[in-house]
This record gives sequence, structure tokens and C-alpha cells, in this order.
Amino acid sequence: MKEGEEAFLHHAKLVRAYGAAVVVMAFDEDGQADTQAHKVEICTRAYKLLTEQAGFPPEDIVFDPNIFAIATGIDEHNNYGVDFIEAARQITATLPHVHISGGVSNLSFSFRGNEPVREAMHAVFLYHAIQAGMDMGIVNAGQLAVYDTIDPELREACEDVVNNRQPKGGGTATERMLELAERFKGTAGKEAQERDLAWRDWPVEQRISHALVNGITEFIDADTDEARLAAERPLHVIEGPLMAGMNVVGDLFGAGKMFLPQVVKSARVMKQAVAGLLPHMEAEKLANAANGVDTGERQTAGKILMATVKGDVHDIGKNIVGVVLACNNYEIIDLGVMVPAAKILQTAREQQVDIIGLSGLITPSLDEMAHMAAEMEREGFDIPLLIGGATTSRVHTAVKIHPRYARGQTVYVTDASRAVGVVSALLSNETKGGYVDNVRAEYKKVADAHARSEADKQRLPLAKARANAHRIDWSAYKPPKPSFLGLKVFEGWDLAELARYIDWTPFFQTWELKGRYPKILDDEAQGPAARQLFEDAQAMLKKIIAEKWFAPRGAIGLWPANAVGDDIRLFTDDKRSQELATFFTLRQQLTKRDGKANVALSDFVAPLDSGKADYL
Repeated sequence: MKEGEEAFLHHAKLVRAYGAAVVVMAFDEDGQADTQAHKVEICTRAYKLLTEQAGFPPEDIVFDPNIFAIATGIDEHNNYGVDFIEAARQITATLPHVHISGGVSNLSFSFRGNEPVREAMHAVFLYHAIQAGMDMGIVNAGQLAVYDTIDPELREACEDVVNNRQPKGGGTATERMLELAERFKGTAGKEAQERDLAWRDWPVEQRISHALVNGITEFIDADTDEARLAAERPLHVIEGPLMAGMNVVGDLFGAGKMFLPQVVKSARVMKQAVAGLLPHMEAEKLANAANGVDTGERQTAGKILMATVKGDVHDIGKNIVGVVLACNNYEIIDLGVMVPAAKILQTAREQQVDIIGLSGLITPSLDEMAHMAAEMEREGFDIPLLIGGATTSRVHTAVKIHPRYARGQTVYVTDASRAVGVVSALLSNETKGGYVDNVRAEYKKVADAHARSEADKQRLPLAKARANAHRIDWSAYKPPKPSFLGLKVFEGWDLAELARYIDWTPFFQTWELKGRYPKILDDEAQGPAARQLFEDAQAMLKKIIAEKWFAPRGAIGLWPANAVGDDIRLFTDDKRSQELATFFTLRQQLTKRDGKANVALSDFVAPLDSGKADYL
């Protein structure tokens, strides 16, 4: 309901008209629900709208109350597992016959790259969520651990983070999970790392890097001070060994060898180190001022505005970046999700921010980011623009966003651990010029390589592609007339008949049994498992049919149609005097070999000027 009740009901009635069930995320005009109360409030409101105004049977409603990442190192995230489980319990108790779903992999996002831990977390979460009413979910069924077979120590740690409870041995659930995660991935535990003090004999730059990577605060003050005494200026310690250490963190995180909670710990070590340098930097500024020396340096770390762009509701990555930057003394203004460009720019002016950071997860966000860059150029901004999110990339930034913002500099940030280094370089008078020059040179190479790649594809001008359309001799063909025209709805289709048309090959692939049905049943290696799985599936299928678990519905529409160029026009009736709608089809434009045509879907519908009555 992010766009309000009117739009929600409009979409719901369309879904209902097609006879489909509906999945409703717990998201309203105020944002994505992250607490139990907000989840229940939105789902209750949606339930009443769907059942009372849109005519939905309650059993056709699937609520997704939002599964968020836990054990991230951010205290506000600790109760997300409990919030979902208890919301599911309350929703199923108060809203009869609805279903509960969710994207389970979100839960363990902090531990990406460590599959044993992720599988254990998912199994423990589902153990509780299913008991609370969750009856479907988005999860890789082939990668689920069996609850009772999970290592007891790991299972206990998973129970702690899922249920937000303190471990029996003290400390926090997240810290305990981090220790075990390293061990189950085959690396040494945190205690062993801290007990082994051989690294204390390394050069100071390496000691600082080691402390940042491992989140060790015990020696960072002394090491930072030692580095300060050896440096020309305190600022050089930040821009030198501290930034170098954070870059190592970024490399490890990008390779899946560090997790988000560890990155947050690294940021806290960085914050402590910077805090120790600040008095010396302030003293240097006072001395320079007394001597009439103006270094042109900033008086504060900087003010950064962050937002998830219009049309996108995802904010986990943005929130992590905000925490990491805040730990490094940057002031963060977070506008949340679904933020229009106008609001971002207005706030940026009012708050006089130093950098704007945009986040997005879905593909349409890429166009919105490009639009945002163009608006910054049009309105005369020249501050840096940071781009991040799952669908973003260096290539897209270089090709689509960077060219639209010539006054300032657009920078693609790969992940949260890189943010501090990028922001520091952009806000430092000493490093900004060289950094920007390097980024622009890199983006030019990327854009040039992309252009060469596109040129190699040898796209035809649209006129030439149309000239090479697929040709059909319509004079020798009479399109058959359908038995009816308009919309036809099929109610209560026979489940047994539908079962005859099941394609079982994807079913086995889902269970990670590779092969085609029915040959897979006789496969030497996979045959026994495939046969047992098939027997279980057949037993469940018979039960579904006998008990009529659901009533299949379908809808088809057939209308008079003719092609006009690349378009397909639909008509209200066979008189073809009144247009109903137009489908705009795309024509292939890549150069074809061996006389192959550049086809469009309209090629396969009789042209209007052929005089043939065709249908779609």
C-alpha cells in the first residue's frame, strides 16, 4: 500500500479479475514495516480492503510481513526475527485463512559466503516461523539444514540471534555467532586471533591494518599515536594506514571473506583511531590559524545525504553504509526509501550537504539514478554523487550516469566497506583532485570498452531492420476464426486433468537432481533418490486432488487483430471499425547472418492492408 489505498484497490481488483491469488508485502505510505505492531497493522488493513472491497477470498491472500537481516552488528536489527515470527502468529490468529510467506535468505544476509551458517540460521528461523503460522516461503529447498542435525553449539547460537536472546556465556548473540561463523568456515576463532600476539611485532602500518580487519580495539590508540609521531601531519595517518586498512576490509568483504557485522566492527575501530587523532588535528588548526596559515581543510568530517530512489523500497545496504560512515564521524541525513529526486535535491540545498548517496536494488532504480544525475546537472549542483546497490555497476555508472553530471563527479561504490575510503578521498583537499582524475580516466576506459562491445554487435538502423522483416505470404493463408471473441473465464478446472500436464523435469532440478524426466528415474547415480522423491510427490499430488486443496481458475481473451508495421492493433469486434488497444512490439536490430530476418511479433499477425481477418 505504498501508493495509498486507492492504487492498492485498483491493483487488487485487476489481480482478482484474472482469478489470481495475491501476495501483499507489509508496506504502506509510511514505509516498510520492521516492527511486529507495524506489520500486523498493515496486514490487517490490507485484509479488510481485500475481503470487503475487492472481493478476495481470504484463502487467496498471502502476506509477506518482511524478513530482514539479523546479526548485522546494528542493535536496531536484533529483533527483526522475533518481529516477523510474532507478527505471523498474530496475523494467522486474527485474520482467518490467510497465508504467510517471506524471503528467507534475507535473514542471513550478514553471513553471505558462509553457507553452513546461513543454512543453519534458515532452519532455526523456519522451525519457529512455521509453528507461528508461516506456511510458504522463498527459499532454496535443496540447501536447508535439518534442525535436529545442526551442530548443537551452532544451533544454540542461531537460536540466540533468531530469538534475540543473550547467550548463556555472556556477550551478545551477534558476537557469539561471528566467533562460530569463522570456525565453521574453517578459519581460526576470534580468541585465537587475539591470543596470538605475534602481529604486535609487525610494522605499525601492518598492525593498524590487522586491528581494522579483525576488529581489535585494544591496541589501536597506541598504534595510531605511534603512526602520528612518524607522520608529517595527523591527517596523513587517516589518509594513509587507516584508509589502507579499510581498503583491505573492502577487499575481504567483496570476496565474501568478511561479513557485515565484522565490517561494522572495523568501522568502530576506525572511529576510535580517528577520535584519538582529532585533538592533534584541532591543535594543528589552531597553530596554523595563529600563524596565519590557511590549509583550506574542512572543520568537520562532512555531511552526507542518503536515500533509496523513487520506486524502490530496499534499504538494508543503505543503512549499513550509513552506520559505517557515522562511525567515522560523518553526519548522515537519511531520507529513507521511495524518495523523489526533487525532495533529495531540496534537502541537499537546505542542509548544505557535501555528498549525495543514492541506493537501489531493482532494475528501474537505474533509470531513476540517471534521472537524478541529470537533475543535479540542470540545477547547478557540483557535489559528488555516490551510486550503490545490488543492480548498480561500474559499467552502468560510467555509461549511463556519469555523463549526465559533468559539473560534479559520480562514483560507484561497490559495498559498505569502501564507502569511508571513497568519501574521505572526495572530501580531502589533498586527495580529491587526483582521485577524481583517476575515476574519470577509469570511467572513460569503461565507457569506451562498452562502446566497442556495442559496436561489435553491429546493430542495424531501424529502417533497415524493418526492411529485413520476416515475410509471410498472406495471400495463401486464411487465419482461422476463434470459436468465441472477448474474455472467457474458466472456473473450477479439474485438478486431475491438470496433473497430467505437469513437467516433472524442473521439479527434479529444484531438488538439485540434474536430468530429464523420465530418464532420471533410471539414472545410475541419482535414480534411487529421484524415484523416492517422485513417489513422495505423487502421494502428495493425490492428496491435493482428493482433498481439493485449491480451485484452479484461468482466463483467456481473443480479439480481432491486425498488424500495422511493428504494432498490433486489437479491435472491439469483427467489423474492425473501433480500436480496443495497441500492442507495441520491438523489432530485432542486431545484424543477422545467413539471410535470417529481424523479426517482431507483429510479423506473425496479418497486416491490416492484407485484407485478412486475423486474431490475437
